[in-house]
Amino acid sequence: MSRTVEGSPHASAPVLAAYRYCEAVTGHQARNFAYGIRLLPTEKRHAMSALYAFSRRVDDIGDGPLDPEAKRARLADTRALLDRMRGGGIEEDDTDPVAVALAHAAHRFPIPLDALDELIDGVLMDVAGQTYETWDDLKVYCRCVAGAIGRLSLGVFGTAPGTGHSEDELERAPYYADTLGLALQLTNILRDVREDAATGRTYLPADDLAKFGCADAFRGSTAPPDADFTGLVHFEVRRARALFAEGFRLLPLLDRRSGACVSAMAGIYRRLLDRIAKDPAAVLRGRVSLPGHEKAYVAVRGLAGLDARAVGRRGTGRPV
Repeated sequence: MSRTVEGSPHASAPVLAAYRYCEAVTGHQARNFAYGIRLLPTEKRHAMSALYAFSRRVDDIGDGPLDPEAKRARLADTRALLDRMRGGGIEEDDTDPVAVALAHAAHRFPIPLDALDELIDGVLMDVAGQTYETWDDLKVYCRCVAGAIGRLSLGVFGTAPGTGHSEDELERAPYYADTLGLALQLTNILRDVREDAATGRTYLPADDLAKFGCADAFRGSTAPPDADFTGLVHFEVRRARALFAEGFRLLPLLDRRSGACVSAMAGIYRRLLDRIAKDPAAVLRGRVSLPGHEKAYVAVRGLAGLDARAVGRRGTGRPV
């Protein structure tokens, strides 16, 4: 893996316009992630916005109103677009600004575009209405839709030279990025448990639901009768916290501003997880979120490097 990212080549007017479009999509639709992305230097911010805009497109197909067959056809078209990108078939004057921006970013940074195929695979699981018996089953899905995003992002960030870490530790960076993606996705699943149930989706493992008497869907503002919903949430929160602890070992391996970006984005979700842990039933009453001033505080904390230093003091650990 390349350890550093050199200065950016000049971008043409069409490419800059494509990046501006992607930044607008990111700022409008990814308010949590936007706090972190804004901390990056221009070239990395552009590349991350392009990655987000493409990923958002894939997610929107899966979540949209089309029938399953039409969704599969749209996802096949999106995969074909990726193939064109890998083959160098996207011109700067292409009419698709997201494709233009991402193709430029992939030329600029060592972005593993194959991970976007994994994202499409994960969304196809949603289209099929797949459910998950065990955590190991759910991890496959989470690695597709979120772990892959972590590995794609690492392609933009790179690992920083002179961090004092061994070659073995630097080689674990993709694993840490993947694990942090799992932590964020599990937090999303907890936050959206009622919203997902209303659309007929259940992500939490069937084994866990049965263990806490929560096999019935969460379609109301209260837990099913005789269910230990609080116990279920606290069980999943402990799992997510372990994933966060492992994934945050990525931070000391990054340069200051990339680490600040990751710390801000993941820190917002970690605080969201803490709110859910304090009041598990809140996820049944509505969407749990953080106020803007708290998100801003997390971003400042990331820029100051406080989380990276805390991880560095704890040292390395074992995989989750």
